[in-house]
Amino acid sequence: MKTNKLFPILLISAVANVILAAFLLAPQITKFKNARAGIGAQNKTVVSNAANQDNLFDEVNPVEGFTIKASYGNLGPKMTSSGVIDLAKFKETYEKSNSPLTEEQLAILEQGSDKNITINRENSYFLLNFFWAMGLANKSPILDEGDMIKYGGKEGAGSFASTGGWTLSKGNAMNYYSKSALIPLTKEQEALVYEVTSNIFRPCCNNSTAFPDCNHGMALLAVMQLMASNGATEKEMYEAGKYFNAYWFPGNYYDLAMYFKNKDGKSFKEMDAKTVLSREYSSASGAQSIKKWLVEKGLVQQPPKTGGGCGV
Repeated sequence: MKTNKLFPILLISAVANVILAAFLLAPQITKFKNARAGIGAQNKTVVSNAANQDNLFDEVNPVEGFTIKASYGNLGPKMTSSGVIDLAKFKETYEKSNSPLTEEQLAILEQGSDKNITINRENSYFLLNFFWAMGLANKSPILDEGDMIKYGGKEGAGSFASTGGWTLSKGNAMNYYSKSALIPLTKEQEALVYEVTSNIFRPCCNNSTAFPDCNHGMALLAVMQLMASNGATEKEMYEAGKYFNAYWFPGNYYDLAMYFKNKDGKSFKEMDAKTVLSREYSSASGAQSIKKWLVEKGLVQQPPKTGGGCGV
């Protein structure tokens, strides 16, 4: 009988908490469009953490964004004209996610842009798919001779999430696989890209970016190629990788920032990029170890057992 009397009170309290949470979290959820960006439900945990008094989330995903020394140029028009990006499908995908392309983003795709590329909270989803298409189509020895071919099996490189999962092209994605010299590189620059990407991991799997079997890996490969073609140093490429990954996996990198802050007293900005991106910290197994450490220290609650997607 006591339980029955308490039930209405508990129900009202629960509803009130849900409404309060929705009010606090709506802006961030709207910005990230997690499900469509392939960021995954687990990373929504960062939104509730961001409501804390500290500014840790702003360190991981700076409001002003992170800018690389490279512009869009005519990459957008090249990809739409070749068909690796079907503009109608691309636009429809964003409309369905309730985040239609902005005028600036449409111009990038249709006309090109000399503006330097900045990733931020508002455009991380756009850039994920933009660079995914670029990494897929750009002629590269990493795609022609690397792990994509080595581990592709009977179906070849088309069996991975980064290839079979790309549905925003005209026709089969493999029609465009490593077919276009979108970002011409010298042998030295190719070697630099391979060296850097071999040391950059991502929380959705245990593969390096030199094995770009999912959208995040393929997209970051393109970012590294574009930076190398513009004369970026190894250090600059790792630093960019740190922030691009952080915008694409905000929950995991919030955890990493909390880990280093509490363990070593370092801010996210101070953390060595190559170290952060290593298998030890940025792979799926590394992310699990970080989460385990945080839970054991009572620094963060265990998130729901949900996984992220690697689709458009």
